[in-house]
Amino acid sequence: MNRRELIQKTALLGVGLICGYKKAVAETSVTNSSSSVPSPLNAPAAGNLSVAFVLGKDAEVLDFAGPLEVFAGAVTKDGRPLFAPYMVAENKDPVTVGGGMKVLPDYDFKSAPQPKLIVIPAMNFSVGDTEMFDWIRGASKATDLTMSVCNGAFVLAKTGLLDGKSATCHHGGFFGFAARYPDVHLRRGARFVEDGNLASAGGISSGIDLALRVVERYVGHDLAVQVADGMEYQGKGWLDPNSNEVYAKMPELTGAHPLCPVCLQDADRSISTDYKGKTVCFCSKGHKDVFEKHTDVYDRFLAEDTAIGSQAGQ
Repeated sequence: MNRRELIQKTALLGVGLICGYKKAVAETSVTNSSSSVPSPLNAPAAGNLSVAFVLGKDAEVLDFAGPLEVFAGAVTKDGRPLFAPYMVAENKDPVTVGGGMKVLPDYDFKSAPQPKLIVIPAMNFSVGDTEMFDWIRGASKATDLTMSVCNGAFVLAKTGLLDGKSATCHHGGFFGFAARYPDVHLRRGARFVEDGNLASAGGISSGIDLALRVVERYVGHDLAVQVADGMEYQGKGWLDPNSNEVYAKMPELTGAHPLCPVCLQDADRSISTDYKGKTVCFCSKGHKDVFEKHTDVYDRFLAEDTAIGSQAGQ
């Protein structure tokens, strides 16, 4: 399964389970609960904070490999390794992740030690993956931070931990996430969102920025810069949680190359519907069905976009 297929599938996940769409809080989506000034986390002098990377089928590689690279390179003020990463999955058999790579987990959910951090990438999952949801839910009671990357936010939201909190995900998953999890305050245009001991990053490479933010919270700005420099990472998104503002508004969906409003991928003109005098096209019949069941998500996004435009013009 390629990245496009994963994004499209995640946008569609579980829509048939939704009994009805609840009105989400009407607020401008670029507002982020995160501050540009990070709140500190306690780093023990010995370091060695355990970090669990949750793996599932077709997990997006950079979603977990990016933060893994950051955490593997971070050190305490005394130069000791700050983190001790491990991989955890349903069982200890090799997990086939994006691109066909196979990763051997260190633990299954029954044997994994209590982590201080949990990292959840985008992956294929089903409602039957209760062991994973239960483990994340239980282990998160004692974590400093449980973070999702990209559409790993769908997994984190499925645990119920994000209910009433703010989060973000890949911009191609915004519609599906808002439809499936109306009790979560979706922040479009956020590079990452922090809410208590939960955090979520936007699409794929955003996980590197959230991971650098985590390092900064533990050991300070200078040591986080050292990690970024060691990676030759010139991105500055970790310094500004709102730096994904390019995704704060829906793009133009019509025109010579129409886009599907559900996943923002190329649409097929033969799969369309008329909505409020406009022809809206979709990438698949499944996404057409999602749209028609949740036009209130589309209306809310457009209302938020109008509000953002009004603010910008003031």
